[in-house]
Amino acid sequence: MIIKHYTQIKAARFDGDLVKGVDGRVLIGKADGAKNFCMRMFELAPEGFSPRHSHEWEHEIFVYSGSGAVFKDGDWVSLKPGNAVFIPGNEEHQMKNTGEMPFVFVCLIPDGPPEL
Repeated sequence: MIIKHYTQIKAARFDGDLVKGVDGRVLIGKADGAKNFCMRMFELAPEGFSPRHSHEWEHEIFVYSGSGAVFKDGDWVSLKPGNAVFIPGNEEHQMKNTGEMPFVFVCLIPDGPPEL
């Protein structure tokens, strides 16, 4: 069993033309012996956003804090703490912060894709 606090994990910062103000951490992954899933945490700064993209694997998201939105079928759907989101494989999606505080969510992906 492994127990750790997210602050013990160094965040990777993503900033560029397609992504802005995103810090990502692998909470539980291959380095911990996880063979089936990877648990990641993302913090989007105010006005931050992930890249709009799609991929063959599904993933599941749990919104922890802040306010944000997910791009779904050409529209933005508001998200708040406590929301759970299932994104099927090959569905275009993007996350963005719509508030003034960090937008924090946990994202699970299957084994195989890059962890971050």
